[in-house]
Amino acid sequence: MKHPDTIQRGGRKMDRRDFFKTSFYLSALAMLQMTGIGCSRQSETAKSLLGLPPLPYPNDALSPYISSRTIEFHYGKHHQAYADNTRKLIAGTKLEKLPLKDIVQKSYGIKELVPVYNNAAQLFNHDFYWQCMKQNGGGKPQGKLLQAIGQSFGSFDAFVKIFSESAAAQFGSGWTWLVKDGNQLKVVNTGNADTPIAMGWAPLLTVDVWEHAYYLDYQNRRADYIRAFMDHLVNWEFVDKNLELDG
Repeated sequence: MKHPDTIQRGGRKMDRRDFFKTSFYLSALAMLQMTGIGCSRQSETAKSLLGLPPLPYPNDALSPYISSRTIEFHYGKHHQAYADNTRKLIAGTKLEKLPLKDIVQKSYGIKELVPVYNNAAQLFNHDFYWQCMKQNGGGKPQGKLLQAIGQSFGSFDAFVKIFSESAAAQFGSGWTWLVKDGNQLKVVNTGNADTPIAMGWAPLLTVDVWEHAYYLDYQNRRADYIRAFMDHLVNWEFVDKNLELDG
């Protein structure tokens, strides 16, 4: 059995002012599309503006496994704070106009930029996490993804066991990931804000094991939250797209 590695986002008339505002907005939108920002969702976090991306489902879509109350706090408070803090921290710096993925990678390991890294990485991690789930998710992947998991872990069931045990064992706050490292898939844990994109790995799937991700619904029963995530929430189509994008 392979063990995981551990490492420590009408209808009314227009006056002249409205006309110019609308024209400016449409021009800005066209420029963003020309530069590729917001066009694909690779995962879109890596190319998005530093706002709070909308959830890919309603607040209650993951219930009863993750409640709307948890979503309101986790997405509306925690995730929002990372977006706000990142914008404030990079304002007026050379990082201000960079894509989020570049901000994360350029601030990683730089002592003076630790606050930037922590907030930008958490902005990325959270947006990625929301996309890893969907209503009526879970089950088993198909096709090349299932084959790749089998080649790297022996079987899908073996992968689920390794991933779940790794997430349950993560000490304190952090994340458990399925990543692609070269031609190999592996499970890794990252502590606090750390993220695979800072280490050169391609993230495919993640589960958030910070307490605010599950405590309102599960209290200290992290293993139950992880089981619900794997059995009922994982968006395998998103994971499959990430594998295809990485080639």
